[in-house]
Amino acid sequence: MKNIKFLILGIFFAIVLSKVQAISWYRFYEMFKFQSFHMFGIIGGAVVISAIFMQLFKYGKIKDINGNKIVPKPKKKGFINTIFGGTLFGLGWGISGACAAPVFVILGFELIPALILLVGALLGAFFYGLISKKLPN
Repeated sequence: MKNIKFLILGIFFAIVLSKVQAISWYRFYEMFKFQSFHMFGIIGGAVVISAIFMQLFKYGKIKDINGNKIVPKPKKKGFINTIFGGTLFGLGWGISGACAAPVFVILGFELIPALILLVGALLGAFFYGLISKKLPN
């Protein structure tokens, strides 16, 4: 029962994603063709909120379930990794019409297409794990 707040937060997040149409392949299509600001606004808002939360983590204002300070690990600087990973993610996003978080929301609306997306995402993560040590940087 002490983790019920995370379930409620997840349900709220799913409702918000569906209401702002962040699970619509057409919204992604519009974004990639630069025909609408809709998704750019959602992504920009997420970046701002994430930056605020990262600062709250760094200053110890938000703690984990056990009351311990959350310390984000510093990331290695790597131009090639960023370009390669971003390109693969963008290609998958553009081809499938869904990014990582909405896949779970889409499961509630369209089971079979979402399962295909989820299996593809998991396979992609698995293959990345296999080759990650061999990549530059």
